[in-house]
Amino acid sequence: MSCEQKGQHGKPDEDLEARGEAPCLVGAQAPATEEQGAAASSTLVPVTLGEVPAAGSPAHPQSAQGASACPTTVNFTRWRQPSEGSSSQEEEGPSTSPDRESAFRAALSNKVDELAHFLLLKYRAKEPVTKAEMLDKVITKYKRYFPFIFGKASESLKMIFGIDVKELDPADQSYILVTCLGLSYDGLVGGNQIWPKTGLLIIVLCMIVMEGDSASEEEIWEELSVIEMYDGKEHHVYGEPRKLLTHDWVQENYLEYRQVPGSDPARYEFLWGPRALAETSYVKVLEHVFKIVTRVRTPYPSPRDAASTEEEEGV
Repeated sequence: MSCEQKGQHGKPDEDLEARGEAPCLVGAQAPATEEQGAAASSTLVPVTLGEVPAAGSPAHPQSAQGASACPTTVNFTRWRQPSEGSSSQEEEGPSTSPDRESAFRAALSNKVDELAHFLLLKYRAKEPVTKAEMLDKVITKYKRYFPFIFGKASESLKMIFGIDVKELDPADQSYILVTCLGLSYDGLVGGNQIWPKTGLLIIVLCMIVMEGDSASEEEIWEELSVIEMYDGKEHHVYGEPRKLLTHDWVQENYLEYRQVPGSDPARYEFLWGPRALAETSYVKVLEHVFKIVTRVRTPYPSPRDAASTEEEEGV
């Protein structure tokens, strides 16, 4: 069902310049502009969650205030497309060995993970961060690859947690981390809440828009199964999903959860709540997801650099 259908929450703005599919949504399509009418939808972004080294290891730096590294179960770099960074032996040249290429890419991937965790700590502490601090505490001997590592880490935070890295002061190259789309919710209420949940909330809001103002409970659970989130099963990043969707976000006024009128036996559906409508819009949510899905994927630096990096930086 097109989200251009008019429902009780009103019709989305007609100037939406986006078409694509949301990560974690199967077969859903955002509305097209008149100019894009027949354009093909984008390829879905595969979503995979994995493990990274335990907290307290060298891979997880401490924050400036001495806060311990957050417990980790998310491998940020596994959210990349499988083909990212790959290149043929013909392109790389015969002088670069497969082992060296693999070690080089693994080292950069580890740095992406480390920086993403470091930035999450900064977000939780509500602290700004400077490029100099990232170089000194995380990037260290990989300074020449800072643009690549910083770009990948920032992209991961936006995709997984709905956290945006924004430049605060160009003069000292400082940044601040904020929730995407101006949403005031991150789900970090309570001592045991360690992962921001804004990214998942944005995905659910997008699902509802794509279904035309409301989405049945069955549709929501089917789409969430793509990220291995199931009704009644604890999720290792987002927690207990049923409580999150039908209680927490309802209490926060981001979602409405109601019985489908006239359904017998009773069926239930989700709609945008008043807080979601006040803080963002259909257009902004769809544009945000579209930008993630159609982002230009930055390839890994050429593995040819591995040889010189090994000599210069001790890879």
